[in-house]
Amino acid sequence: MVGLVYRAEFTPQFFTESVPVRGSEDPRLLRKSLLASGLMLVAMIGGAPIPLAAMAAAAFLLITRREKPERVFQEIDWGLLVFFSSLFVVTGAIETSGWGDTLFALLRPWVDAGPAKLTAVCVLLSNLVSNVPAVMLFRPLVPTLADPHAAWLTLAMATTLAGNLTLLGSVANLIVAEIARHRGVRLSFVEYLKAGTPIAVLTLLLGIAWLAL
Repeated sequence: MVGLVYRAEFTPQFFTESVPVRGSEDPRLLRKSLLASGLMLVAMIGGAPIPLAAMAAAAFLLITRREKPERVFQEIDWGLLVFFSSLFVVTGAIETSGWGDTLFALLRPWVDAGPAKLTAVCVLLSNLVSNVPAVMLFRPLVPTLADPHAAWLTLAMATTLAGNLTLLGSVANLIVAEIARHRGVRLSFVEYLKAGTPIAVLTLLLGIAWLAL
């Protein structure tokens, strides 16, 4: 889809003239990261709590690091981190204030009416507060629905794919946009929609069809 939208740029000449981006290589760090990732996957498959497995893998990498902490901290985008944390503060406030109950009371006929309508609600919320905080808003509601299992599957599919619709749909989009900006490439909200809209719509339709069948 990206190739179709930007077909004027994705030409054979583009690939032959592109200069590869070179970075530092650290085989030791690569092996250690692969080991930590492998152990984390084994722990998850073995039934360990997912947050605990992820934190243990991260702790292993931090404890065995050879880089100076200052160099690690320089790579952190603190502004984006605060923004992401603030989204959870906002969604937590919505939930504790009772606004979430009021919102879902209005949306319940859609939320409890099958994959298609639930997906529509997920798309709306995911692009208002980002997809991960949207899932947190859904968390207390899903167990009360007629078919919680199907609702969780729909929620997982819809919020993930809805994150491709706009820049605000997923924090991953914002991370890429920020990295691009630091390298002199401006990825605007409207520019993102050119590829994000068709990708999100097509994949969501496929997801709805898969779950419905």
